[in-house]
Amino acid sequence: MGNDAGSPSRKSAAQVRPKEIVVLSGKGGTGKTTVLAGLAHLAAQELSLVLADADVDAANLELVVGAEVQRREEFRGGQVAVVDAEGCTTCGRCAEVCRFGAILAGKPYGVDRVLCEGCRVCFYECPAGAVRMEESLDGHWYVSRSRYGWLVHGDLRAGRENSGKLVALVKKEARRLAQEEHARLLLVDGPPGIGCPAIASLSGADLALMVTEPTVAGVHDLERIVGLARHFRVPMALCLNKADLSATWRWEVERFCAREEIALAGSIPFDRQVVEAMLQGRPVTACGNGPAAQAIFRLWEALRAMVEV
Repeated sequence: MGNDAGSPSRKSAAQVRPKEIVVLSGKGGTGKTTVLAGLAHLAAQELSLVLADADVDAANLELVVGAEVQRREEFRGGQVAVVDAEGCTTCGRCAEVCRFGAILAGKPYGVDRVLCEGCRVCFYECPAGAVRMEESLDGHWYVSRSRYGWLVHGDLRAGRENSGKLVALVKKEARRLAQEEHARLLLVDGPPGIGCPAIASLSGADLALMVTEPTVAGVHDLERIVGLARHFRVPMALCLNKADLSATWRWEVERFCAREEIALAGSIPFDRQVVEAMLQGRPVTACGNGPAAQAIFRLWEALRAMVEV
């Protein structure tokens, strides 16, 4: 019997949602981006994928995947106050009520756009109605071509809020591209911590890969990020990076995984080749077959089986 492309039992490539793995860490400096870059290099040899850098406060994935910007868009996620020079009576009421020190005294009064939080108190309290709210340019987001497929990333301007909104926008565009390109995998480099950006990056993921290190801070913050993923019911796996730095704290991580019933998908030893690869702007898996590269290869095999991609 021939293949029936229109059969309801089959889905076209455009209808199949790509699997999504988000890489997170409870704290910065655990090697999250290094791990993800290696996974991207290995995955791209076998299947089509799209990348997203959801660490919009300090995006750097583009540095190791050879990204070239193809599209640049403004991100306007909040508002700032603006004083109408003609309407201002210099009564000073706006300065009295501003809790952030954003009002600049003068004739007329002004607003420091970096300090303004967009809370609208001055807007409501101004007796002359001389304050209005305007959308603020909070950052940009980009669509780039990398060595391993499309990359969607963004950067938030210093002092601006709404990074969670920018992460959501980056992921939305990455998902659209993944569907359009019939990609089988979406790899997301998430932000450190457990705030709004981390929550936005977790949304809709098939698997959250937690990257930690065998240190006091690493284990402490691992507990927090695991609690976050568990709250949103996202399946988890763990990667222990620089695993041989402390036998004591490695044992603590392994004990934590056993207690919380989390799969330890990979352990990556400390390897100076990682530093050499970063200096070259390449994933460590593309720079040789050292201990770290081999460990990331085994990690990729484990993750691929978990999400069935």
